[in-house]
Amino acid sequence: AVLVARTGERTEFAVIASVIRRQVPETEFARGIRRFGYLMAEIMLVVVLAVFFVNVFMHRPPIDSLLFSLALAVGLTPELLPAIISVTLARGAREMARNGVIVRRLDAIENLGSMDLLCTDKTGTLTEGAIHLDACLDAEGKPSQDVRLWALLNATLQTGMKNPLDEAIAATATKDTDLSAYAKVDEIPYDFVRKRLSVVVRRENEVESLMICKGAVQNVLDACSSLVRASKTAPLDDEARRDIERKYKAWSGDGYRVLALAIRNFGEGQRHTKEEEEDLSLAGFLLFLDPPKPGVTETLKALGEHGIAVKVITGDNRYVAAHLAEAIGLRHRNIMTGKQLSRLTREALFGRVLKTDLFVEIDPNQKERIIEALRRRGHVVGYLGDGINDAPALHEADIGISVDSAVDVAREAADMILLRRDLSVLLRGIEDGRKTFANTMKYISITTSANFGNMVSMAFASLFLPFLPLLAKQILLNNFLADIPSLAIATDNVDAGQTLNPRRWDIGFVRRFMISFGLISSLFDFITFAFLLLAANADADTFRTGWFVESLLTQLSILLVIRTQKAFWQSRPSFPLAGLAFLIALLAVAMPYLPFSNWFGFVPLKGWLLAALGGISLAYVVVSELTKRRIFAHEHRRPRQRTPV
Repeated sequence: AVLVARTGERTEFAVIASVIRRQVPETEFARGIRRFGYLMAEIMLVVVLAVFFVNVFMHRPPIDSLLFSLALAVGLTPELLPAIISVTLARGAREMARNGVIVRRLDAIENLGSMDLLCTDKTGTLTEGAIHLDACLDAEGKPSQDVRLWALLNATLQTGMKNPLDEAIAATATKDTDLSAYAKVDEIPYDFVRKRLSVVVRRENEVESLMICKGAVQNVLDACSSLVRASKTAPLDDEARRDIERKYKAWSGDGYRVLALAIRNFGEGQRHTKEEEEDLSLAGFLLFLDPPKPGVTETLKALGEHGIAVKVITGDNRYVAAHLAEAIGLRHRNIMTGKQLSRLTREALFGRVLKTDLFVEIDPNQKERIIEALRRRGHVVGYLGDGINDAPALHEADIGISVDSAVDVAREAADMILLRRDLSVLLRGIEDGRKTFANTMKYISITTSANFGNMVSMAFASLFLPFLPLLAKQILLNNFLADIPSLAIATDNVDAGQTLNPRRWDIGFVRRFMISFGLISSLFDFITFAFLLLAANADADTFRTGWFVESLLTQLSILLVIRTQKAFWQSRPSFPLAGLAFLIALLAVAMPYLPFSNWFGFVPLKGWLLAALGGISLAYVVVSELTKRRIFAHEHRRPRQRTPV
């Protein structure tokens, strides 16, 4: 008979599916893009309104003033940002695929570069994942062939999803092992509440049947009232329980994963239900070993050097987890069990989650709570899991990571898939993610700084010049040409120091950087204005042409300066980036002399005037380099604060 307890949307699988269908939580990178968009919108609104009303107040034509104001706003916008992000992420995904990481969601690459905390199970990630049955012991801790036989019957006859422990038991069978004399009568499947599985068998030509129950030690003991000692049944009194507890702690402390095994005889016609899974006799213990993965200690050390803390979330007991942590050099001073976690409120967990190193004896539905609490504390959290019950935690994490051997629902919930379950593969992916993030931020820093300076210069110049400093079409052409080299930013080399720590959005830094370099750009624009008006006595067309050339040269120069925190001559740009910057610089110098230059309102410049503009651009590079060093030195001294989710 089958008892149906829940159906449809009330089943556990339906609950998991409903969690996965929820909207993906906003990630660190998505929040950064949103805040950057707000910053740009605020600046553009102020610029458009201020410039428009000032020009109208000065009796300029309203239509020309409006077009000029809108052109300023467009000029300030990093309009290639979506394309730059897409190209950069696509290139990052290709590089990660070469290193054994398949990216399912492109924006996860940026989040991987920001990740500062990784949560993972221990089996197969920190250990070899090749579990083997090391010993079959009776209730007194002595080797027992009976316990081995009962364990084989339980593991091979159960019809649920086979787990590595069952496979390890089955692997001990030899060619001389004969189970054909036993027939399966019934089964009580495993569940996460009982944490045990029972199989009922009957030997041929016998009337009585035997229930064989295996599972977590404490959960099996809860169903036992006696133990098997020297083929006889003895009471399971308090002294016996204390002795079992001592043995269990000692085995676990040696790194063994321990299961208990119990039996009960049934007469003919008796029912075999969960309610009858009681008054069992403890028969013995199964000791499994899963040694640490070679090289995992070095990988964990490398993750630490890259600013990533590792927290273990496991269903194993505290003693096994602590032994493994000790063996691989993982911090394990503070341990929280699943029972302790279940008694904590959301706010209490928020306060304790960062202090906890190991989460042990965790039920699958508790993993999502842990991930959510860590994210609320302002961390960018990655979660590595491969089981059905890992899907909610994978969905909740900033970066859900699974493996190619995972169940389908886990792979669907993950953002990226490891082709090998090895943290060293993930470490290479993290470095690629940080390079991708660094190149994206290069474009934002370069574009906003140069554009902001030029827009401020044009806004102020429009107040005292009797003509517009640049025509709207010249502003758009300038912005378009300056953006062309940025298309190659995805190919740019990244300094080694920029991949050592998690990369995170800092809107405050973007604002400070934009204002600092924008003001320097404006300063040299004003120098250019003064030179063109006072020294060169330029008319409107010559002024616009000269400033267009100087503006474009300074924007190309600042690209090579800002792309690295080192002195620009100490860091080599990629060939496509340097090549495009050089070609656009040549085009900027040649633009006034090209046949179609009059379409944009340009006029030829005298040689000495062009040389002077080149000198101003060179001085701008020197000042920008010195300013860059000072800004980054100041930023490195600033305390970093995490923003809670």
